[in-house]
Amino acid sequence: MKTLGLLLLTATIWFSACTPNNVKEAREWEKYFTKHKLEGCFMLFNNGPGTFRVYNIDRAKERFLPASTFKIFNSLVGLQTGIISDTNMVIRWDSVTRSRPEWNQDLAMNQAFRLSSVPYFQEVARRIGRDTMQRWLDSVQYGNHKMGKIDSFWLDNSLQISPDEQLGLVKQLYFNQLPFQRRVQELVAGLMMQENTTKYKLAYKTGWGVAGKKQIAWMAGWIEENLHPSFFVLNFETEDASLDIPAVRQEIMRAILTEEGFFKGEK
Repeated sequence: MKTLGLLLLTATIWFSACTPNNVKEAREWEKYFTKHKLEGCFMLFNNGPGTFRVYNIDRAKERFLPASTFKIFNSLVGLQTGIISDTNMVIRWDSVTRSRPEWNQDLAMNQAFRLSSVPYFQEVARRIGRDTMQRWLDSVQYGNHKMGKIDSFWLDNSLQISPDEQLGLVKQLYFNQLPFQRRVQELVAGLMMQENTTKYKLAYKTGWGVAGKKQIAWMAGWIEENLHPSFFVLNFETEDASLDIPAVRQEIMRAILTEEGFFKGEK
């Protein structure tokens, strides 16, 4: 397990190993961030030809709280350890009324993932327990693998991960190369599937957290056309409390992938 974790770590630290020939900065993507006055980055790795394009390489190496993108890892550990029996496992609502009404009900795991239910996955983390969670964070070398409180460490800025490490994680997940059972990885990859059309398959997990005055936004996943996957990560920050972050995430992701020729089934 430790060997696999070290292999993942090596795979994720691409910038220290890549040559200028296979990492190219995409400055033309800057317009999508300046439109909303955002500091951010976008990474796109086309697995077939091995082309790797990045906007804002320096930021891609910085670490930020993962927010709800951590549900990928939390789900993997939950399923691997049996804390989550399958994607239909229901956790009953704790009767605490929260601001998002869709969370205020009993939820199955697949529903909770789709709705990005914080309370569901907080309960999963509590059931996993601190020691077991720490062992998996260390084995996979997930970001800085630091924990605070067991049910909020991915939200309170204790745990941090960089965009390039996120890209490595979703790439390893797609190819079933993480140190989890194949079934577990396939289940979690399936949970991430957002669009499955005749031309493309689009899978990702979003995240949105707060670090001081800054709101940190994420999107990490892949788009597949003709069985050829390309992996992407979007990360940005803003202090504009009025910004519609879910809409802006979608706008930037789709604009960049469209500019790169995706969604046509021709890749």
